[in-house]
Amino acid sequence: MALQEADLRIGDRASVLERTALDDSPWKPVDVAKRPRSLGWHGNALLVRRGFTVIGSEPLDLPTLEPRGAARADLEIEGVHIRVVGTHLDLSGLRRRDQIKAILGHVDACEPPCPTVVMGDFNQWGNRTGAMQEFRRKWHVLETGRSFPSRQPIARLDRIVTSDEWGCLEQHVHHSATASQASDHLPVVAQLELPNL
Repeated sequence: MALQEADLRIGDRASVLERTALDDSPWKPVDVAKRPRSLGWHGNALLVRRGFTVIGSEPLDLPTLEPRGAARADLEIEGVHIRVVGTHLDLSGLRRRDQIKAILGHVDACEPPCPTVVMGDFNQWGNRTGAMQEFRRKWHVLETGRSFPSRQPIARLDRIVTSDEWGCLEQHVHHSATASQASDHLPVVAQLELPNL
């Protein structure tokens, strides 16, 4: 699970979600925080099921004028190595393109290569235009649906992007009264499989 704006933007950047709130949940945070009271990096946090093994994790700085970043985790699930990246991209199209290039460059440099999912608030309206063209080779942008604004969604700003190895069984936007109150973005959800493993 990738969260955006998981930390306050001022002060000591404390988490908006208390770590104790996760104690009795099936989720645990991936260690990407650089500040003691933060849950994420530049607001990006990753939560994984407690049974998953976190092999490695890293906060990523992204090129920008304002603070932006991403969080990467390598996981082992039932003996399979996968990689996930959560991000919140810039409002500027030029910056978004540079940020996607930086994320893809980082993923390409990670060893070993493995099935990868990039997800978060891309701040991009079109799936095949602008910065999203960086995903045209070896990547699939899922058609999850309109997620922003949460009360009456008209834009597909939030994305799940998968590497070639993944198959998608289901994809949608989660609509509920609680989700609409929790954020100005609705959660996007996908059920993925690795058919060749």
